Amino acid sequence: MLTNVEPLDSLRGIARHRTRTIDTKTVQRTAIERWLQEGWEVEKKNRKSVRLKKPKPPLDLLQQRVWSLFYRLAFDHLTGELPSELVRKNAPEREAIPIVAIGEEIAVAVRCFRNDVPGRLPRLGERARKFAELREGLARASNAAFGATVKRTVVMIIFTENVIISDADATEASSAHVTLFDSKDLEYYETLVSHLGPAAKYQLLADTIPGKQVPGLEIRVPAVKSRIGGSNCYTFSISPEYLLKIAYVSHRSKGKASDVHTYQRMLSRGRLNRIREYIDNDGVFPTNIVINLDSKRIQFERAKQQTGNEEGLLGWLDVRPTYKSAWIIDGQHRLFSYSGHPRAATSRLAVLAFEGLPPSKQAALFIDINAKQKSVKQSLLQELYAELHWDADAPQTRVRAIISKAIQSLDANPESPLYARIQASDVARDDIRCISFTSIFGALERSDLFIAKERKGDVIEYGALWGGGNVATLRRTTRVMTAWLAAVRDLANDWWDKGAGEGGGLAMNDGVVTSINVLKSVLPHIESQRRIRLLQESDERMVELIAPYGAALGEYFRRMNDTERKAFRDLRGNQGLAKRLRRAQEALRQVFPDFEPEGLDQFLDEERTQTNVRAKAALDRIERALQRGVVDELKREYDDQWWTLGIPKKVRKKAGDLYEEDDGRRGGREYYFDFIDYRDIAQHNWTLFESMLGLGSSAGKDKRTAWLVFVNDKRRIVSHASSGASVSVDDLATIEQYERWLSESVGGQDERSDT
Repeated sequence: MLTNVEPLDSLRGIARHRTRTIDTKTVQRTAIERWLQEGWEVEKKNRKSVRLKKPKPPLDLLQQRVWSLFYRLAFDHLTGELPSELVRKNAPEREAIPIVAIGEEIAVAVRCFRNDVPGRLPRLGERARKFAELREGLARASNAAFGATVKRTVVMIIFTENVIISDADATEASSAHVTLFDSKDLEYYETLVSHLGPAAKYQLLADTIPGKQVPGLEIRVPAVKSRIGGSNCYTFSISPEYLLKIAYVSHRSKGKASDVHTYQRMLSRGRLNRIREYIDNDGVFPTNIVINLDSKRIQFERAKQQTGNEEGLLGWLDVRPTYKSAWIIDGQHRLFSYSGHPRAATSRLAVLAFEGLPPSKQAALFIDINAKQKSVKQSLLQELYAELHWDADAPQTRVRAIISKAIQSLDANPESPLYARIQASDVARDDIRCISFTSIFGALERSDLFIAKERKGDVIEYGALWGGGNVATLRRTTRVMTAWLAAVRDLANDWWDKGAGEGGGLAMNDGVVTSINVLKSVLPHIESQRRIRLLQESDERMVELIAPYGAALGEYFRRMNDTERKAFRDLRGNQGLAKRLRRAQEALRQVFPDFEPEGLDQFLDEERTQTNVRAKAALDRIERALQRGVVDELKREYDDQWWTLGIPKKVRKKAGDLYEEDDGRRGGREYYFDFIDYRDIAQHNWTLFESMLGLGSSAGKDKRTAWLVFVNDKRRIVSHASSGASVSVDDLATIEQYERWLSESVGGQDERSDT
């Protein structure tokens, strides 16, 4: 017996209630204290009663979302207000099932689990196995309660939230024929049903019982068999209602890492509505829906005919009763416009059905058809590499397919630092999903990580990420990239989490590409230092070997202050990427002195030369600004006595002696000051120069004029090029910062003195 399963039409009131995130109730004023102690809050006070509200528990909210999804999928019967209960023969207790949905050929049972924070759920695989034990009893009870011409197929689903599913749990659930869906899957089906309406039900069933024969879906249609491009194909007409049941579209926006057969874009609701209006106005579709039929699910019986084979064979096409028998290659909007439409059963669609096309050819055909109508983005082609070239003969082409799949896996895996951060070709960019597929694809493709040496297209030596085959290389790539980027994310998480938002810049295109490029320089260093071939090391060992370098890179990013982070983000283009990489490599060298990536020394030598030139020019401008500002201020204050009253005696004597020895060829005596003399002059006249030359808000003139000591030390470096010393990039940035501040200070002082 199966209880609390109601006809769908009787559940409208419950459906409205389950869209709310809070519970409400009205109680007498005298009873309010009891409810407040249980966590209720006052929403509205009436004359004799009080309306209370309380947030629904998170697990209840998850179950409500799932229930609402099945309500919108329009199964004939669905669990009502309370959970359904299954009463089995010889079973001591009733089994509560939160959600049961019943259709003509299908019964679905659903349970939900969640964690408050992301993590593993204890005994998830065991729970799935126990849940599966209800299958046979549910099949008998649903047939008995709702009648059936054939035994219903039972689908068991577990929806999870904040649950990281282990391989062992996934294997145990799969062996028990229980489907595990996460919150991303739930979002996908919610989006799909909002576009498709009830026909989204067949997409969900195709995901849960692909290839399983379902009584009631048999059909036989007259067809013409021919050959196109070396493949068998069939031309026939069929009702949209039936094709909706067996058809399947795998959307790239779904994000399932295990699904390589994914090339269609998510359906456009606006386009569907426009086509529905066209159908309402008696519109017809003169072009074929293009599909691929599973060879195992069809059989063609030739009929008698008088013409030769060149025109095609007439006959009957039998389609066996399975969901996911037909993959939509082109025409998904035309087909799904009939979802929930009253003409779905009476209209006819012309179909061109290929037989047994592999996914790569399906995707290629999709590209060929759509490229004629609308240009295909480079990023889309890169995303489709896994489908187009997974089994390619050329090693480089196959590597690109692996890279494409690895990027999609990194975006789909909740444990990946790039989870939900990679922007696919048809996904809107935001502050978090701001890393382009193309940028990561390019960083991994342009490297010897997979193929180290080749000659005339033949591989001579594979790279460090090669695992021996497509699947093994995919697994190795995702594990290594996850571990490497996780070190950066975990140590600089406050920066990483901002993405492209204000104060961000690390978890963006150039930041991630820089991290990948650093890894590419670390791998040959490890091989050289340890005299090993990483290709021969296990995945676990490789992750272990790169860990110290990943930690050093993460620590480098963590130590950056806000100014340095902004400067890092502002480095753009190829030159900016080169500087980011070299700065990071230089930071790693400070931790690992024997780290000598190719080109780093040359870059640093060139930078030192350029840095000294820039520093000298900035220091000269600082000195000229000081000379002008200080002398002008002293003359304003002391007139003709500025030399004797404003200049300290020891400075006056030293500059005067130099003036006499040089016969004053430079000009006035002020041209014979040493740079550091300006500090003595400022301190000698502190009330006069505090606002002009006192940097910061520290108490005391020594601290506020310490910047002059710093600048003087750097002047010594650039004034003696033969010493080989250089000003660092950070020191150059500080010098230029002082120059900007002094320019504003001296200019502001001039304005104040003129008033």
